[in-house]
Amino acid sequence: MASVRLAREYGYVVLVLVLYVFLNTWMLTQVYQARVKYEVPYPNLYAQESENKNANLFNCIQRGHQNSLEMMPIFFVLLLLGGIQHPLISTGLGVFYVVTRYFYFTGYSTGDPDNRLQIGEWNLLALLGLILCTISFGIQLLRNSSVPKKELQAKNE
Repeated sequence: MASVRLAREYGYVVLVLVLYVFLNTWMLTQVYQARVKYEVPYPNLYAQESENKNANLFNCIQRGHQNSLEMMPIFFVLLLLGGIQHPLISTGLGVFYVVTRYFYFTGYSTGDPDNRLQIGEWNLLALLGLILCTISFGIQLLRNSSVPKKELQAKNE
């Protein structure tokens, strides 16, 4: 079995993950405050426009957070895996992702969904970079198998 030694710089990758947790917690509080302000009771995920004059505004706030939750597992996996081989690049891309997600959410929270794309759309560039880091890590694992070829052939016969 191949072993992976984590670089000291991988600590930065872990800190970026925690930074995103703080951002997500802040977004959660924004949704809760909007829920109280615009009187959207639990368990309703979204407000009904026929019942609430502020439904669009609340729904945009809720949707900004919901979209961030939907993307979170993808971001975490790519950050953590790609960061094993490329910790500093992944850290930079991760910080860039967190900042653009902040702008995505605040733009969406204005009530005009198009505002989420002014700076927020650049988060996809960070994800693309993290995908490339993760692919590179996967290729490196395949190339550097710790089991010698002769030993593999003997097991297969």
